[in-house]
Amino acid sequence: MKRYRDFNSYLKEIFGERVQKIPLDAGLSCPNRDGTISDKGCIFCDARGSGTGAMINHGLSIMEQIQKGREYLGSRYRARKFMPYFQSFTNTYAPLSRLKELYDQAMECPDMVGLSVATRPDCVTQEVLALLGSYQRDHLVWIEYGLQSAHDITLTRINRGHDVACFEESVRMAKEYGLNVCAHIILGLPGETRDMMLQTARFLGRLPIDGVKIHLLYIVRDAPLAMLYEKGEYQCLEKEVYVDLVVDVLEYLPSEMVIQRLTGDAAAEELVAPIWAKDKFDTLESIRRRLEERDTWQGRLFRQAAEDKKIRR
Repeated sequence: MKRYRDFNSYLKEIFGERVQKIPLDAGLSCPNRDGTISDKGCIFCDARGSGTGAMINHGLSIMEQIQKGREYLGSRYRARKFMPYFQSFTNTYAPLSRLKELYDQAMECPDMVGLSVATRPDCVTQEVLALLGSYQRDHLVWIEYGLQSAHDITLTRINRGHDVACFEESVRMAKEYGLNVCAHIILGLPGETRDMMLQTARFLGRLPIDGVKIHLLYIVRDAPLAMLYEKGEYQCLEKEVYVDLVVDVLEYLPSEMVIQRLTGDAAAEELVAPIWAKDKFDTLESIRRRLEERDTWQGRLFRQAAEDKKIRR
């Protein structure tokens, strides 16, 4: 029994074979770092920002990064088809002409069957979304929005710089152009209870979202969160707690929603805590085992939650 709809299987359904994302660093910035919103960034980011998978490519051209990625991923996974993934920082935060130049460079490379762009919900315009939509004629296009939590009090606490309403509006705008939307959420944010995290899952289930990335809140060196951790003001989730939370979240997400990620990647040399986050494979295996032990699956509680909401009305 397939207990959740994973991204690799979804891509195989469409293309008939394995497709690998190539993480890219476009050298862009973030309004939460350059002073437009704030110069501090989110509390979980260090100077490198999120998207550590792409940071190894910093300084290389888009073409060089893709060639490097094609060689490595093609050899490791025997992949022949790829998706450029603009990962680091905010990848719609530049003049439209610059964005078109970057995206065009990526899509001109051989064997590119799709495009994925990670950004903030407060950094999209109709023009940017129209540009992304223009690539859909020949390619699979995803836009990825960092939400992190469906609670404004949490977004303020982590210095996110936008509210939940902004995220909802950005989803609506993206769907006007037929884009596939992926939402990023983080489990274990400061001040959040289990009920709050499950409320975030139920919130996503009510929106026209096509995919979700679930992340563990881990602490990296020099991030503001590291200072809270050192002072004893923040405690990381234990592995077993995180595993159960992921399974809980999956139960409330619609079965057709694509699960692009079940935990995040931390650069080993930057990770402060939790140490168990270094072994991603073991965490993924633990989640799969827990799904089996609980005999549950993605979407098991989704319809019930929807019915309960109707009754309360």
